[in-house]
Amino acid sequence: MTEKPRQSFAGLWNISFGFFGIQIGFALQNANMSRIFQTFGAKIDDLPWLWVAAPLTGLLVQPVIGHLSDRTWLGRLGRRRPYFFAGALLAALSLFAMPLAPALLFAAVMLWVLDASLNVSMEPFRAFVGDMLRKDQHAAGYAVQTAFIGAGAVVGSIFPWVLEHFGVSNMAPDGGIPDTVRYAFWFGGGALFLSVLWTVVTTREYDPDAMAAFDAPVEPDGAPTPGTLAERGYGTSATWLAAGAAVIWAVGQLGLEKEVYLLGALLLGYGLASALAIALARAGSPTNMLSSIVGDFSGMPLLMKRLAVAQFFSWSALFIMWINTTPIVTQVFYGAADASDPLYQQGANWVDALFATYNGVAAVAALTLLPFLAARIGQARTHIVGLLCGAAGYASFFVMPDRHWLLLSEIGIGVAWASILAMPYAILASSLPQKKLGIYMGLFNVFVVVPQLLVATAMGSIMKRFFPGEPIWTMAFAAGTLLLAALAMTRVDRLTRG
Repeated sequence: MTEKPRQSFAGLWNISFGFFGIQIGFALQNANMSRIFQTFGAKIDDLPWLWVAAPLTGLLVQPVIGHLSDRTWLGRLGRRRPYFFAGALLAALSLFAMPLAPALLFAAVMLWVLDASLNVSMEPFRAFVGDMLRKDQHAAGYAVQTAFIGAGAVVGSIFPWVLEHFGVSNMAPDGGIPDTVRYAFWFGGGALFLSVLWTVVTTREYDPDAMAAFDAPVEPDGAPTPGTLAERGYGTSATWLAAGAAVIWAVGQLGLEKEVYLLGALLLGYGLASALAIALARAGSPTNMLSSIVGDFSGMPLLMKRLAVAQFFSWSALFIMWINTTPIVTQVFYGAADASDPLYQQGANWVDALFATYNGVAAVAALTLLPFLAARIGQARTHIVGLLCGAAGYASFFVMPDRHWLLLSEIGIGVAWASILAMPYAILASSLPQKKLGIYMGLFNVFVVVPQLLVATAMGSIMKRFFPGEPIWTMAFAAGTLLLAALAMTRVDRLTRG
């Protein structure tokens, strides 16, 4: 085995700088889409359904892009960089088009296009760090990437608020989108494209022969080795199909929100995809994309499975926050639930400042606090500490006396966000075979996306039945899920410590 060259700080910077622009796009989306939807007349109960396009797109796009990028080599263009560039171009165009939305439906469609494009760019960046860095630099590489994510999110989150303070109108004219949001999206489109272009131009990927020489054998992690897909039965597929049918049946019987139908449809869809993948493999086509993805998903290493549980609960909390922070702050701390109320728009801009705060904390924590803790207590235990900080931040929403005190809540959330973005990927990248880094990173994203879909489909039913018109209670669910994530990480800690 040949060791990869050690990257300088400039190399680490160039490898991850594109994520700065990608996160500007995500931050503008996360902080403003609920605002845009409500500006066009959407009710609080409709927000999860409107948001569902984003995680659904990631669920479909990332495993496919990971599978394809593992098998791509376009000479000077490389393996991952073609996907960076194409996704960035489409995402920039979507950010330019979003503020021109004439109605709610157009805004919802553009969210889907934007999220698909961002996912095309984002997924290869996760694998790119593993491609370019030796194992002893993985933690540093993902920390730098997290710092850029935090910095980009600060810029994207706070930009509408900054524009308002420079005199740009923050009022929604005749039910339209305020100029602060409009100009912020246009700025974000340009920044996203240019930052990704920087990484494309300043980096050069290792060719397939070099990557093969770098690929060390991965030590067994105690997981049973699954048979080939063609050797498996259809029992698991039938279980997924039955689960999907049960969910759909329960919607009518229990009076659940219509969004839950999507969850049932996804379970049915995976059951059908699994059965088809097995059938194709048995028919002598085991290397087709569907069979490869299904086979890799069912044959994940044990460490990845345990990390996936923690990711599932972590991202449930994050998606709850992204959907509900705007209605919580505007209703509880500003006393405004109507998007036409000027106080609502002021509250929405304060949410931008809150999101900028937690992302700024994340950028600093990624380069200072997390490396300090990881060197002393290990990466898994560092992640546990970060998750507990986030749980405390969410819970504190119930006791803060006014909007300014929420800045303290965002400090804990920022530490958790930094850890969620860095620690699992650093742990995972060092334990995976290089030739499957793209597909495994894409499949790992399933456990980022599925909880978001679950929140988008089920949270509305829970809140309507138990806490109607009181979005503040979603923060209790967010705190609880981060506690479950921390508990799940204790199993990862035991595995990594042998």
